[in-house]
Order: sequence, then structure tokens, then C-alpha cells
Amino acid sequence: MAVQDGLKNRGYERKDVNERFKAVEELTGERLTELTDYTFDPSIASKNIENMIGVTQIPLGFAGPVQINGDLAQGSFIIPLATTEGALVASVSRGMSVITASGGSRVRVFEDAMTRAPILRVDGIDHSVKVIEWISKHTKEIDEVVSSTTNHGQLMDIEAFPNGRNLHLRISFRTGDAMGMNMATIASEAICRLISKETGAVTVSVSGNMCTDKKPASINLIRGRGKHVIAECRVPKDIVEKKLHSTTQAIVELNTRKNLVGSAMAGSMGFNAHAANMVAALYIATGQDPAHVVEGSLCMTTCEDVDGDLYIAVRLPAVEIGTVGGGTRLPSQQAALRMIGCLGDEKARKFGEIVAVTVLAGELSTLGAQAAGQLAEAHKQLGH
Repeated sequence: MAVQDGLKNRGYERKDVNERFKAVEELTGERLTELTDYTFDPSIASKNIENMIGVTQIPLGFAGPVQINGDLAQGSFIIPLATTEGALVASVSRGMSVITASGGSRVRVFEDAMTRAPILRVDGIDHSVKVIEWISKHTKEIDEVVSSTTNHGQLMDIEAFPNGRNLHLRISFRTGDAMGMNMATIASEAICRLISKETGAVTVSVSGNMCTDKKPASINLIRGRGKHVIAECRVPKDIVEKKLHSTTQAIVELNTRKNLVGSAMAGSMGFNAHAANMVAALYIATGQDPAHVVEGSLCMTTCEDVDGDLYIAVRLPAVEIGTVGGGTRLPSQQAALRMIGCLGDEKARKFGEIVAVTVLAGELSTLGAQAAGQLAEAHKQLGH
């Protein structure tokens, strides 16, 4: 009976965590003391997890320094990366040394909007037309409804996608420095209630999968979700040869045949070498939602020969991050964000620039290693 009571305990204080932990040990018959060695008050995580029994620790390293010449991220940065994959941090650090030796990376956030896409049931085509017309003529009322749900969110756009008796609405919001999914969901529900009341369309779900959240989707690849960021660097020919032990021509050819043609042959939506590696390590370190690595992998890496120099760029259309709320409340994650000057308000776009440059560094290093035939040896030495 004690086991069942312990497992049902929903409190967030340390005594509640300890009670659940003991119940799990009894139920499994295993000693699990490795999970109990943590320093923060578990009540801090009350908005992050249920039925907490301990903490799983992931090694944290740093890559860099790297010179970033962004609109907001300007200067030399040390980048925190949490991973269990050997050779990753060393590889990213090598890419960052090449970027820095080349004068740094230029990076910019082009768009910034979180989306939610409700699905409405309508009577048919004519009803869809009436609903869409009502939305276009009543933007003031819709804005007022959104404002009643949030002090930080702002409605940007509502796109309509009719299909038979289905009407999908892809709603875009500015969400300040929060990643913004909860904000977008609550505001979208309020919008749907108003639309249903005024038009008779029935809300089936606040999420109709055209958002698209935590799934690979062409709409995010093309339209973007979260922050759409591009980072670039021009690496002089001599630095390519000295630091990457390859040539501009070899890396350009590899990128075309591997990242572009190979990805297209596979039907991949990610035209890159391993962008998800850098996104995952940086997201885990800084308290982002790890599931958004899916959208982070929708990266396109391009390389060109510019007068003998290597021009390399990464386009990340869906960088879904926040510097307030969510996992950024946790102590270790806050420390990682402080390392890059991205904790708190007015820091999310800066953080987006840093994410893109980190991906650029990892792409540059891996392409260089593959062009020079060094990838397997690096993994043998550092990650085997």
C-alpha cells in the first residue's frame, strides 16, 4: 500500500520527491541513488515535470570562443553544449576557431513568429468563404480577444486553408522572449471561440497540425516557425587549407553532392550534415524544449566558391526558443544562458543568432573533416 501511496503523491516538495523515489525503488527492486544527487529545490521544477523522483545529469562542455557579428549577438562567445556524444564539442570548437580566424560570422533573424493552427468544421465551401470573410473584416475584435489573454503576445496574421468541410487557420503571434507555445495556444482558443460564436464554424481542435509543432513539415521549412535565422561566413582559401586540411572546391562539391543532392534523393527535409546535433546540445544546456530539435533540423547548408574563398551559410527557418519561462527557470539552465548573456527579457533574438552560428560551426567542421577524409578518425579518437 505504501508503494501505491508514494506513486500517487503529486507534491513538489523534497519530501514528496523522496517519497516517490522510495516507492519506485520498492516497486522496481532496484537501488537508484544516482538519481538523488542534485542541489536545487525540486519545487523550482513544479512547472516543468510531474512525479519527479530525481535528476538525470548530462555532461556539459563548452565550444569556442567564437566571434559573432550579429545584430544583437556581438563579440566573442563561449557556447555551452550538453551532450553524451563524444567528438561533438571538439568538432564545433574547431569550426568556431575557423569562423573566428576568418573574422567572425554575420547572422540575422529575418522573421519571428510562433504559430498555432486550429481546425474548424464548416458546412461546405460557401460556409468556408463566409468564415474567411468574417475573419478579414473583424481584425479589431480578434485583436481585442488576443489582448485579453496575454500582456506579451501580439497577433500578426491569420492564414486560412480551406479543404472541403475542413477549415485550417494558421495563426501567427509575436511572443516576446518566451518560446510562446502556451501563449499562442491560449490566444488561439479565444479566437476560435469568437469565430464559432459569430460564424457557426465548430472548433474541432486548437491544433490541427498545420502549426506544425514537433514534426517535420514543409510549411515550417518554407514559411518558418519561431525564429527564421541565417548565419554566414567567408573563410579565406589559406584558412581552409591550414585549419580544415581541405580545399574550397572539395568542400563545395561535398556539400552539393551530400547535403543537397543526397538529401533530395532521400526525401529529407533537412539539407545539412548534422544540424540537429548542435541544436540538441545547446537546447538541452539552456532549458529549451528538446522536442523542438525536430524543427531545428530543418536546416539548409549552402557552400560556394567566391574567388577561391569558401562562402558557407546555414538557413534555420524554425528556431523555437525562449529566454524566459519553461526550462529556463532551472538553475543549471539559467547558468548556461548567463554564459552567453541570454537570460531574461530582450534576449531571445540574440539567442537565436547564437544558435545559428553554433550550427554553422558544426556544419563547417564536419564538412571539412569529411572532405579531408578525417571524420572516422576523429570519432575513433574522441567518441569511440
